[in-house]
Amino acid sequence: MKKALIGTLKVVVPLGLGVWLIFYFYNALSEEHKAQLFDAFGRAELGWLVVSVALGVLSHMSRAWRWRYLLDPMGFTPGFWNCYHAVMSGYFMNLLLPRAGEASRAALLYRREKVPFVKGFGSIMAERAVDLVLLGGLFGLTLLLQVDKLDLFRDRVSTFRAGQGEAEAGGFPWGWVVLGVFVAGVLGGAWLLMTRPALHARFMDTLRGFGEGLRSVTRTRHPGGFVLHTILIWVLYVAMFAVGFWCLPATAEVPWAGILAGFVAGAIGIVLVQGGIGVYPAFVALIVSVYMAPPEGGGLLRPEALAMGWLIWVAQTLMVIVLGGLSLLLISRSKASTA
Repeated sequence: MKKALIGTLKVVVPLGLGVWLIFYFYNALSEEHKAQLFDAFGRAELGWLVVSVALGVLSHMSRAWRWRYLLDPMGFTPGFWNCYHAVMSGYFMNLLLPRAGEASRAALLYRREKVPFVKGFGSIMAERAVDLVLLGGLFGLTLLLQVDKLDLFRDRVSTFRAGQGEAEAGGFPWGWVVLGVFVAGVLGGAWLLMTRPALHARFMDTLRGFGEGLRSVTRTRHPGGFVLHTILIWVLYVAMFAVGFWCLPATAEVPWAGILAGFVAGAIGIVLVQGGIGVYPAFVALIVSVYMAPPEGGGLLRPEALAMGWLIWVAQTLMVIVLGGLSLLLISRSKASTA
């Protein structure tokens, strides 16, 4: 009975979370956003959106394969599909709780392949550092391609923020409370480590395992493959975004400088708001509209650019919810490794 109940929960929980996320993101939209969303789908050539999603899936597969290169020098050779399902489950968990994806990804691989959590988590942080360098390079290239438009971008962002209204001042000082709790936690943890030898020894073991995961980038036995997949991941990311422009005739003519600028703007939107709800399409349209004819009747955003931003956001979000939820279901039901 207990085994049957656990098996049922392994199916019901991922499916339930996936359905809940779809309703959560939809209900979080304002009526204006919902109208913009339906208008975008009514005018789009959805075949290009399917291609965009396919490129996104390939990028996640490439990420899973690259992860195996980092785990190999530590003596672990996990299966590709377990790595892929862990990666997609991590993206899925990020929609539920920001920054929870990395920890859940490492935990799932430990459960399936017995890769120690701290080593797996360290390797994830290592690849995140590499990706941050790539994103910084892409940001720099984007700036070089439109140095003459930087003042215009700044003015448009300022005007857009002014139109959103100013944040209310005052209120409860949450920032100071969080800082105080953090400092107290650090001091309390340091006291425990100094007074409990067993806890200190375990902490040092954990730190060494985490450090081994971080160093895996420089110790991989497949440096060429690691670099190749790193480049491929980001090429596919940009291609996934660029193909979305072909969904609408008006945005199909946007030059590559505008596509890259929109890609960076969208990345900023996702960082600012969980899942990029409402902000992602607005930021993309705000920047991409610079490369299009001014909207009729004035304004900052071209309706077609805003529609294209919504299409890409929906495609990316649904891909993570559906495939991430499916991966969580499959990796939860698959038999754990005894390695």
